[in-house]
Amino acid sequence: MDPKLIRNRHSDDIIRIGDGLTRCSWPNEDDELYLAYHDNAWGVPEYDDQALFAKLILDGFQAGLSWIVILRKEEAFRTAFHNFDPHILATISDQELDAQMQNPGIVRNRSKIKSVKTNAQAYLKLHQEVGFANYWWQQVGNKPIDRQRKADEPYPTKSELSEAISKDLKKHGFKFVGPTIVYAFMEAVGLINNHVVTCHSHQKCRNQIKERA
Repeated sequence: MDPKLIRNRHSDDIIRIGDGLTRCSWPNEDDELYLAYHDNAWGVPEYDDQALFAKLILDGFQAGLSWIVILRKEEAFRTAFHNFDPHILATISDQELDAQMQNPGIVRNRSKIKSVKTNAQAYLKLHQEVGFANYWWQQVGNKPIDRQRKADEPYPTKSELSEAISKDLKKHGFKFVGPTIVYAFMEAVGLINNHVVTCHSHQKCRNQIKERA
């Protein structure tokens, strides 16, 4: 890859020589897909119900795996699961779900595959009650939590809030929504801005916040 990335010796940031931008340390500096995800998607506030549902499903599949594994398989997931349309997935046949165990393009874990239908059904109920996006944004007072994270801070994997939401989601019938998955989801969809403050995407995500009543 040219130009190459080097790590700043004085922090956990990453600096790209060619563009001079400072980034968080977690993307693999040799993986353009991962860098693009960090720069253009991770932490950007998401307000669309179905997009949030899709991300929650993908995060569930990530359990026990690296996110880059899921990212590389995202299009195959979308094809396999009808572009994450919850109305279709809520009534998908067990036979069609079983067939996905033979799909090399996705993560072939039976429990996770079965949870897609369960979570679609739970989504439709919650969406009817309060709206799926409303549910999530109300958890943070309709404004992203900006942690103003410093590069030398320990990286959090869960919080009291993610633990509380995890318990509530399980009461609503969702599967694969443990506190670590919930926290990762909240970071990814911009409910929490966990870019280090020196990362160029920190302010970019702040600029995309929408006012919510």
